[in-house]
Amino acid sequence: MKHSDLLHEAYRKKYRMEKRMTRIYQFIIFASFFSLWELASHFRLIDPLIFSSPSAVCQLFVQKISDGSLMNHMSITLFETVLGFLLGTFCGILLAAALWWSTRLANVLDPYLVILNAMPKVALAPILIVALGPGMISIVAMGAIISVIITTIVIYTAFQEVDENYLKVMKTFGAKKSVVFREVILPASIPTMISAIKVNVGLSWVGVIVGEFLVSSKGLGYMIIYGFQVFNFTLVFLSLFIIAVFATIMYQLVEWLERRFLQK
Repeated sequence: MKHSDLLHEAYRKKYRMEKRMTRIYQFIIFASFFSLWELASHFRLIDPLIFSSPSAVCQLFVQKISDGSLMNHMSITLFETVLGFLLGTFCGILLAAALWWSTRLANVLDPYLVILNAMPKVALAPILIVALGPGMISIVAMGAIISVIITTIVIYTAFQEVDENYLKVMKTFGAKKSVVFREVILPASIPTMISAIKVNVGLSWVGVIVGEFLVSSKGLGYMIIYGFQVFNFTLVFLSLFIIAVFATIMYQLVEWLERRFLQK
């Protein structure tokens, strides 16, 4: 076996070991957190009425799954979040492409993008509800709008930062702007686009949950608000845990796409 092959094999073994150790440490932190939470609640080091306990959350989870109510709430929120996430990401990429295509449009919209980015998007929720009605459309719009501006700014910046030498080569060969965008700008910006998509996962959940706080009678956001109203904090923790699980799954899917695209 060649020396380079031996070094490569040693590196792969070290990488696998490091990944395994990382998973072990993550599991230890996860298990320790929930164990300490359960013990603190059991021995009343914390108020079990307010902070609940993992065992109480699990019991409520089984109960809600058995009566079918949880699946209904989960499916509604998941659908709204995925749709808002896709709309926000697609519109952000589309707007960034339009800004790159037209320098005049970019110069005109630049101050407005800065203002909109600084504005708390959650404050727009009541306006969206009045404009679009108190239903799923306004909730999905909230999930989309909370991420579209930051997506536009981040991806447009990535488009602008593509190495000028690549652009000069394409122009030398007389390539059209559409070809330059397709063959140079877009491929070079894929890592940044994926990073923006990762951020959008969390932002979309925030937007949808806030929308459900205000207008929905179903969904995980509604469960949180209802739990506060009836002082059932176990229901609140159950909803938060489910949101965390789904957000993690979406994030892992984006990472899987990242590995597929960046390995090509």
